[in-house]
Amino acid sequence: MRTSPTLLVIAHGSRDPRHAATVQALVRRAGALRPGLRVETAFLDFNLPSPAGVLDRLAAEGVRDVVALPLLLTRAFHAKADIPAVLRRAPAGLRIRQAEVLGPSPLLLATVERRLYEAGLTPGDQSTTGVVLASAGSTDPEAIAAIAETARELRRTGWCSVRPAFASAVQAGGLPRTEDAVRALRAEPGVRRVAVAPYVIAPGRLPDRIAAGAAGADVLAEVLGPSPELARLLVERYAEAVRAPERVAVAAG
Repeated sequence: MRTSPTLLVIAHGSRDPRHAATVQALVRRAGALRPGLRVETAFLDFNLPSPAGVLDRLAAEGVRDVVALPLLLTRAFHAKADIPAVLRRAPAGLRIRQAEVLGPSPLLLATVERRLYEAGLTPGDQSTTGVVLASAGSTDPEAIAAIAETARELRRTGWCSVRPAFASAVQAGGLPRTEDAVRALRAEPGVRRVAVAPYVIAPGRLPDRIAAGAAGADVLAEVLGPSPELARLLVERYAEAVRAPERVAVAAG
């Protein structure tokens, strides 16, 4: 019987212990959607195991086929450079396919809205609520454009206004920090309340900065976390990589 490729989820990592715990909860939820699928987790920085460590262990156990899934919302430096570099140094004999990053996806928008509703909003509040879509931040033009497009797509679901923002101080692409976007929404006609939706997967230093910048908002949603929609998205990206090996193949060894 043919064995399905092992799924290796590669997260960013953080000194904040909440980060790894949230990632592990999400990965467990995704794995439960595919009974029998072997799922491993690794972290680029701060946490163990590392991607190289997991790949070495898998090769030693005789695993030959791996799908490496970046637990990232946009295609920035980690997805374009860091992860491919790690995969190229994997043990000879491993067949590794790098899946696409998570965004953009309607499932991410659904997760954002889930968190906003869990924070106390209702669908009836949409037409009078401005939303700050607060991401961690990037200097990569492709990632910046993806965040801006996600904000536009969220606006099309019915919110009064949606503004993208960065948690970091880097003003790349002209995107404001969270507190700047909150103030700008306050001044927009028709906006009766302002909500901040962290567009990040797990807690950590930058999500905490988003929360600090949301002090002037009426509503602060939780991070995306182990939502059912996000778990489904991991499984979808895995399946896409398995179906399209010629496009995402990464030579190892």
